[in-house]
Amino acid sequence: MPRSLVVLLSWICLIVWSLAVPTTFAADNPANPLITDRGKFRPLILVTPSIEHDAYVRMREQLQRHRAEFDDRRMMLYSVEDGNGHRTGRPMTRFETEALLEALEVDPQGPMTVILVGYDGGKKMQLEGYVDPQQIFDIIDKMPMRQSEQRRTAPRESR
Repeated sequence: MPRSLVVLLSWICLIVWSLAVPTTFAADNPANPLITDRGKFRPLILVTPSIEHDAYVRMREQLQRHRAEFDDRRMMLYSVEDGNGHRTGRPMTRFETEALLEALEVDPQGPMTVILVGYDGGKKMQLEGYVDPQQIFDIIDKMPMRQSEQRRTAPRESR
């Protein structure tokens, strides 16, 4: 068989195989930093087209004021500012940022978006614009895992 025909058949087999094999979901992309947080933290992701966006600036200020409540709920802050990702203030790679945005199905140039992800890795809230941190804390406090955490850490009354 001529070499060119073998190469052509190899390419055809590769294409057919790639179409037949199911693709990995974006959430399972190993570059997605949310995978490492699953079961450990409740990620809060802020996506903004500009670092100067009024709702984004206000949101960051309010989260800083409520840092103790944020930490108490075992939250992790992600931000994507004009396509540049950060995890707790540290830069993420382009691949991590793209995997995060793809998994969350968010456009970094769209409206300012706030997303809360639970311990299980699923979206618990997604809203556009400014979101009061207390609203986020209330959502978390209604989660069964959070209620279990609160029961374990509540001071025991003496009998």
